[in-house]
Amino acid sequence: MTTGSDDAVLRQDRLNTNLQKMDDLSKRLAAALAQRRLHDPALDAPSSELYMKAATAYLAEMMQNPARVLEHQIAYWGKTLKHYVEAQQLLAKGELKAPEDPNPKDRRFQNPLWETHPFFNFLKQQYQMNSEAIMTAVGDMEQLPPEDRRRVEYFTRQIVDMFSPTNFLGTNPEALEKAVETDGASLVQGLENLVRDIETNKGELIVTLADTEAFKVGSNLATTPGSVVYRNHLFELIQYAPTTETVHQTPLLIFPPWINKFYIMDLKPQNSLIKWIVDQGFTLFVVSWVNPDASYAEVGLDDYIRDGYLRAMAETRRITGEKQINAVGYCIAGTTLSLTLAHLQKAGDQTVKTATFFTTMTDFSDAGEFGAFLTDDFIDGLDRQTAADGILDKLYMQRTFSFLRSNDLIYGPAIKSYMLGETPPAFDLLFWNGDSTNLPAKMAMQYLRGLCQQDKLARGEFKVFDRPVSLADVKVPLCAIACETDHIAPWKASFSGIRQMGSEDKTFILSESGHIAGIINPPSKGKYGHYTNPGPVAGTPEAWLAAASKTPGSWWPRWRDWLAQSSGPMVPARVPGSTGAPILAAAPGTYVLGAPATPQT
Repeated sequence: MTTGSDDAVLRQDRLNTNLQKMDDLSKRLAAALAQRRLHDPALDAPSSELYMKAATAYLAEMMQNPARVLEHQIAYWGKTLKHYVEAQQLLAKGELKAPEDPNPKDRRFQNPLWETHPFFNFLKQQYQMNSEAIMTAVGDMEQLPPEDRRRVEYFTRQIVDMFSPTNFLGTNPEALEKAVETDGASLVQGLENLVRDIETNKGELIVTLADTEAFKVGSNLATTPGSVVYRNHLFELIQYAPTTETVHQTPLLIFPPWINKFYIMDLKPQNSLIKWIVDQGFTLFVVSWVNPDASYAEVGLDDYIRDGYLRAMAETRRITGEKQINAVGYCIAGTTLSLTLAHLQKAGDQTVKTATFFTTMTDFSDAGEFGAFLTDDFIDGLDRQTAADGILDKLYMQRTFSFLRSNDLIYGPAIKSYMLGETPPAFDLLFWNGDSTNLPAKMAMQYLRGLCQQDKLARGEFKVFDRPVSLADVKVPLCAIACETDHIAPWKASFSGIRQMGSEDKTFILSESGHIAGIINPPSKGKYGHYTNPGPVAGTPEAWLAAASKTPGSWWPRWRDWLAQSSGPMVPARVPGSTGAPILAAAPGTYVLGAPATPQT
């Protein structure tokens, strides 16, 4: 039996051991940070010009409307002082409790001590008051042009979120409690997690969101049976094995975004859009894009259209013997599908029977939060960096998209991993989110500058094979699915682009939830509903939604019925390889696993 004294000695020994481990890890951390390669400083923050504009606008506001500025300041001082006095009065009475907390609930502050402990509650309330005062001051800068004001608001919110007391060990009660309970072991494990992430990313801090050991593509992800039936330097074409005796005559070809990998549509059987489509009696082909290296530096959008889109369409027709296909484009692939359709229209080519767009933006006049990164300070920096690297490194796109949801994708996971020492969860969606890809330098800049920043497609100025195309040139029957809380492709911007397309047959569906969950929403889950409007896709998105009706559950069956109308009669199911196309590999193929390009000969 150990005595209290013996137990104290044991705990002291554990603490000393953990302190030594932390010292060793600190040396590893320094070595890991030294691996960080130099990159263009413009990629780290907006230019100083934006801050100067904000400061100038605030000074102008003080000069032109001093009463409102003073009103804001006095209101802020009053709240802060009142809260301080209330806390002092409770302490003077010997009551170790927090004063009344009128602030709204915030999931960052879930630990009970944020509500009950006077110190932590004081920190939380003061932070929330300061946050409100700062965002109110920024929001009232009437002297700033709208675009600059949106950028200032966005980056101010990033700074405010970064300084949350939950993000610092000394002011995070949950992290402190666990450190005491474990004699510092949680901090040792947290530092180990931090060092591992920095070592893995060669000096860059990218938080690991999911347990990388829990998943293997082709083993417990992307398991729907199929075969690679064509391959070139840009993509592998996967034909999926039928599960029905008969299938619709017109095949379906899906183009996924090349920023991430196609298996977001095939994570596991229960939520696999790919498996569900096959089960509905469609012959399905899916493109799996190559992950480019610097040798792809001069590959542009014309190459992706010619050697990617048009080639995949041609191979799908050749393998099935059909003159027409139905096509789907997801996100950035939907944008490029619209370019391809406009080109085909000008060429008098009727290869595509119908088109479906998942969360696709083609009008970038209002790019939402992503617009904060579409100004010259960032784009010029990316231009210089991609010219040096030959690629737009996946690091920069991954980091940018993470900051669109920084509390969910950066700070929250960092707290769990680095402060609490927890292992990242075995979550397939987050695993996929971290499995991103590079983009060829030329293509990336054409997309970011020509389409996103300069909005040339919506203006009818973007050139495909040296001929300008416009949204009005997209004339095939189409269905577009946008997502209500999408932070990457805002649904109103998606609606605007679809509205401008020249098709006389348009269907627009608004799914609940965001960029991924709104699309990967199987009927079996009975989750997010969707909105439809039998009227034309015209007018403002607000007016369209006001006249729309909501249907509970997934939009997938509605889309299936729409697609079936344009997919011809039922024919005997097509088995990969049965029509003479060679089988090059089993699904999910080799490119998705990071294999180098090995074009078919």
